[in-house]
Amino acid sequence: MTAVLDPAKAVAIFEGAGFGPFTGVPCSFLGPVISCLESEHPDRYVIAANEGEAVAIAAGSYLAGQRPVVILQNSGLGNAVNPLTSLCHTLRLPVLLLVTWRGEPGTPDEPQHELMGRITPGLLTAMGIRNEILPENELSLRERLRAADDHMRETGLPFAFVVPKGAVGPYLPTSGRTAMPAPGAGLMARSEAIGQVMGAIGEKALVVATTGRTARELERDWDRPENLYVVGSMGCASSVALGIALHTPSRRVVVLDGDGAALMRLEAMATIGRLAPPNLLHVILDNESYESTGGQPTGSRQLNFTEVAAACGYHSATEVSSAAGLKAALAQQLSHAGHALVRVRVRVASRSDPGLGRPALPPPASAARFRTAVAS
Repeated sequence: MTAVLDPAKAVAIFEGAGFGPFTGVPCSFLGPVISCLESEHPDRYVIAANEGEAVAIAAGSYLAGQRPVVILQNSGLGNAVNPLTSLCHTLRLPVLLLVTWRGEPGTPDEPQHELMGRITPGLLTAMGIRNEILPENELSLRERLRAADDHMRETGLPFAFVVPKGAVGPYLPTSGRTAMPAPGAGLMARSEAIGQVMGAIGEKALVVATTGRTARELERDWDRPENLYVVGSMGCASSVALGIALHTPSRRVVVLDGDGAALMRLEAMATIGRLAPPNLLHVILDNESYESTGGQPTGSRQLNFTEVAAACGYHSATEVSSAAGLKAALAQQLSHAGHALVRVRVRVASRSDPGLGRPALPPPASAARFRTAVAS
């Protein structure tokens, strides 16, 4: 990209063209836009738990007379396929999509983005969604927004702008505004909580870590064959752990989950509660943010995960916010059988940690190593 859009000006252009409100799940490529909305237009941005939910919220907004915009990472297109095809296409509900292009061919990115990056434009086209690259300057953006608006009014179908890396510049808050404090000041770091869990569970326990910084910190500090580092597929770690637990009844299975990931696939807790694997420990490391994409809030502050777990049928559920509390909770939960949940409130760690790189093992090798460890 030779030019970048100013996020505040871009939001003003969308609003000036009659588009809004905005809803979605963050990606760092559009993090500055979300920061602008949260700071300057908080009543115009709705945090969604997953991309499919965001599309459905937008569909409802359109039915209520709005011109909604959905923000999503292209990896989340998988979550949005059904509402885009079965809801928006069927009822002719034209929502505007801002789809980031992680894994764009020729651009270095995470391995889990390679396939979706290669097929993003084709997938949108296959769903009947006209798409084009987000314009790189304000004049072009105004022109293409008019064209997108005309297309949606004529067809009743969604339209997508695909957003490459670097298309949007940093957000500079309006003078006089102060940044929100990082959630969880004074709490444990996530890496400390992971260390406590790993020190308590025993060497034969099988551990499944959710995508993002949780998996990276586990690999950096506690790598072993019995660890599975889930990359991508956000929200699926607890279901993967459930599948393992059901078929390895003699082994303790621990899932290190995140608040954003747990919210994205909240139905997993209902299935865990229903099937009741006695060897599964579900740990949610909750920092109230999508830390990997820039620290945008997840909405977990308003949710009581322990009450949700109890309602779903978990044998026990505990919330802790200190090292001593976590140590006591682990001792209690690991001393008896029964599927259990521990919600650990942690602080947002530094996003500039130079020692926190990508997992050293390629994902297929990590999965093969774990499968061998399960069989041993």
